[in-house]
Amino acid sequence: MLIQLGLGYLLIAATALSAALSWWGLELVLNRSHRWVTRPPHGPKLTAILSLAMRWTLLMMSASVWIWAMAFWGLRIFPTVEASVYFALVVFTTLGYGDVLLPVEWCLLGGLAAANGLLIFGLLTEMLVETLRQTRLRQRGRFGQDD
Repeated sequence: MLIQLGLGYLLIAATALSAALSWWGLELVLNRSHRWVTRPPHGPKLTAILSLAMRWTLLMMSASVWIWAMAFWGLRIFPTVEASVYFALVVFTTLGYGDVLLPVEWCLLGGLAAANGLLIFGLLTEMLVETLRQTRLRQRGRFGQDD
């Protein structure tokens, strides 16, 4: 049990670090586009920024699923990478089909992966909203001021 908990917390920390670094990278890209974003027309530029942020988010989510999948595969819980990725994706998104299950000796990892998925989805939702807010503030010329 303690091995599962320790490993699960390490995987959660790895996905959190991956998410933080990824969003830091996106923030650098967005800061460099400040002048471009603030020039009219604003609508297409807002669409482009949100599209970029959503694709960036999808890549970050994929990286988190792959972190879990590689752990499952490395522990030889599943015989193939495909089965490991499938299980990680189903659990991480809390879809929970139940057609592929963890062995009893590793069952706690499934709950930790699901909890990790909920946390990452919440974080990414907030980051997308913040990207929209910051972009609109820049376009309105109020970036850095209180709302």
